[in-house]
Amino acid sequence: MNDEDLIGVGLDLRPETLIKAYEIGIFPMRLEGRRGRLGWWSPNPRGILPLEGLRVSKSLRQSCRRYTVTVDQDFPGVLAGCADPQRPDAWIGEDIVEAYTRLFDMGIAHSLETRDDQGALVGGLYGVSFGGLFAGESMFHRAADASKVALVRLVEILTQDGVRGRLLDCQWTTPHLVSMGAVDVSRERYQTLLAAALPLPAPPTFAHVGRARP
Repeated sequence: MNDEDLIGVGLDLRPETLIKAYEIGIFPMRLEGRRGRLGWWSPNPRGILPLEGLRVSKSLRQSCRRYTVTVDQDFPGVLAGCADPQRPDAWIGEDIVEAYTRLFDMGIAHSLETRDDQGALVGGLYGVSFGGLFAGESMFHRAADASKVALVRLVEILTQDGVRGRLLDCQWTTPHLVSMGAVDVSRERYQTLLAAALPLPAPPTFAHVGRARP
């Protein structure tokens, strides 16, 4: 993250504002923790995970067999896990929770929940999906590899119908993501990939009946 990644401050979190932001390649995040000013970001370089480049280690494959991943079954629980104020650099406040819950109710935001053999929520991720874009917002884990397992399942969802060209946006790369195949691309390259992805169909798993964009 650097100063050039921040391109604006302020505005609101209405659904139409958020949708337009993602369509042009920007996203919101607080500048100073959960109660700081709302910043709008366009990282350069931008982290993406090429779907054909996913790397799954032997130990992660074992974890995939140990956990179960559900989709859109506990969006509030995943959001709460990601928003845990005890996490380092916690920035997700009540207004972010409310805004993305609205997007979830509209069928635009989605969650993947990683569960142990007792059915307990031990990790997961959430993000925004329309067209061929999935913009990952945050992930969390309470057990080893739980967030990574959710990410493996997400890639399966984005590729299972054979449509090529979908885009998995990671915002910024981290060692955690790089170990799974995430790479940095320039802002210009990201915009090219985004423009190609948006007209594509959404994955069937995310195409919920009765949910539509405004």
